[in-house]
Amino acid sequence: MKGLILSGGKGTRLRPLTYTSSKQLVPVANKPILFYGIEALADAGIHDIGIVVGETKEEIKNAVGDGSKWNISITYIEQDEPRGLAHAVLISESFLGQEPFVMYLGDNLLAQGIKPFVEEFTENNTAAQILLAKVPNPERFGVAELNDGKIVGLVEKPSEPKSDFALVGVYLFSPEIFDSVKQIKFSSRNELEITDAIQNLIDRKLIVRPHIVSGWWKDTGKLEDLLEANQLVLDTLERRIDGDVDNDSSIEGKVIIEPGAVIKNSVIHGPAAIGTKAHIEHARIGPFTSIMNNVHIRDSEVENSIVLEGSVIIDLANRVVDSLIGKNVRIYRQQVKASAYRFMLGDNSKVGIR
Repeated sequence: MKGLILSGGKGTRLRPLTYTSSKQLVPVANKPILFYGIEALADAGIHDIGIVVGETKEEIKNAVGDGSKWNISITYIEQDEPRGLAHAVLISESFLGQEPFVMYLGDNLLAQGIKPFVEEFTENNTAAQILLAKVPNPERFGVAELNDGKIVGLVEKPSEPKSDFALVGVYLFSPEIFDSVKQIKFSSRNELEITDAIQNLIDRKLIVRPHIVSGWWKDTGKLEDLLEANQLVLDTLERRIDGDVDNDSSIEGKVIIEPGAVIKNSVIHGPAAIGTKAHIEHARIGPFTSIMNNVHIRDSEVENSIVLEGSVIIDLANRVVDSLIGKNVRIYRQQVKASAYRFMLGDNSKVGIR
């Protein structure tokens, strides 16, 4: 069995950050989202993985490399424009061949990985196995209609959903899917929809099995979902203090402090992760906060946020909360105080606060 990870989207819902960075490389608990998908496939015994890439291909290639760090083989498949999930399958046919495969959306996170789903799929003679999860807002997703435990219909982002079962961003397919993607037409969104291709399998009387996900699942395409995913993953970490923490600092709960980090006269309230060579001084960090490498925070408080490499936050009179701050951002206080701060900043930003 092979793996196919989709990383060609533009990440419009995370702009301005994704004007300069791939959305799949935004870190959750200080690890790029894409790496979680790669690790899930490798843990399921899948070692030959194709990654569909678009305009951020060079950044993704530089981050992932040839896959040797996970003892797997990576093949990059270029997509000229995001033309739908089924289009990504279509252009990957020469790589996938006649083997069954797992398709994993690169900006999704699953609590329990995919190993049990792969094992279940290989034990059953089915054309596809589709992971589903109950959601409060199914109109945002592809939606499955079930009857007696079988999938009888699928619709992409329906205005009036027939169920609250959303398609999780993991699909298991037999080679039959290639005939289906060749038979469907582009949708009104000018995309080849994977829901149409799966519906074609159903219409051809092939077996499409649902699997309801019991653990949490997150599509990290929006800021609030990204921050919630960060919370969920941070809460699974085991405490590890490898950096330099002085006697005037307090480290509370599930906290990871990487080698080379320096914590002075500060409180780190877990769950939290502090990256290599970060410098935290006279500050309060956490809970549910990820601070990446080479970040400098002084005389400030940061809570429920993600701060990327090289950024500086100094001398703020109010807490930074619920924020995603890009690389090499500088936030500092001027003279007039504000009542609260909420940020979503792209790389190389500068914010002067009065």
